[in-house]
Amino acid sequence: MSISRRNARRSVRILGLASASAALVLGVSGQALACNISEFSAEATCTGDKGQIVVKDVDPSGQKATVTVFLENNGADEKKIGEQVVTGSREGATITFDEDWKPGAVYRVSVNVPRFINNKDITPNLTTPATACKKEAPTTPSTPASESAKPSPSVTEPAGESAAPSASASESSAAAPASEAPSNAPSAAIGDSNLAETGANSNTGLIAGVAGALVVVGGGAVYFGMRRRGAKSGS
Repeated sequence: MSISRRNARRSVRILGLASASAALVLGVSGQALACNISEFSAEATCTGDKGQIVVKDVDPSGQKATVTVFLENNGADEKKIGEQVVTGSREGATITFDEDWKPGAVYRVSVNVPRFINNKDITPNLTTPATACKKEAPTTPSTPASESAKPSPSVTEPAGESAAPSASASESSAAAPASEAPSNAPSAAIGDSNLAETGANSNTGLIAGVAGALVVVGGGAVYFGMRRRGAKSGS
């Protein structure tokens, strides 16, 4: 009887040690499975015209993790987008943050799991696609101001024709005063006629004297001629 009791006690001790070892191994393995940051991923997606940031947790141990998303600017946190709790699963559990992200924006995603992950970041940081979710409506090109202000051919041609006579008229009007302006030097003909009419010419007395002398000479010639004729007829 005593031998069988000893064997039983040894068997119980062995089973207890084996159970403790198994529990320790399972605990360590569970910790090893839950503390890997590579089990978390982030992606920028679109739902219609709305942007979203989706974080996925494929932790098979089912640990609760707190996920925080920040908008980055030159390597620093510019704005906190939000914070949510996710319970991982082997198939993958996801949480969604509504964010109208801009193309090429950078986000930092931090994960915290008590006793396993102490506020570690998903690396590398999330960079959004180059195309936005909301597509801009095409704008109709407006007519340039130079084209809209350009007059029609029917308006410019008459304007050009009407401008030509005005230019020639201005030239003729400018030339007319120049041609009609009296000259300061009187012409020879005008000078002679004025002197003849007024008698102011200095040769007038000489001409009158010569004319008188010619009259006297002519009268004397007539007189002597008549006397000769009378003498001849008397003889």
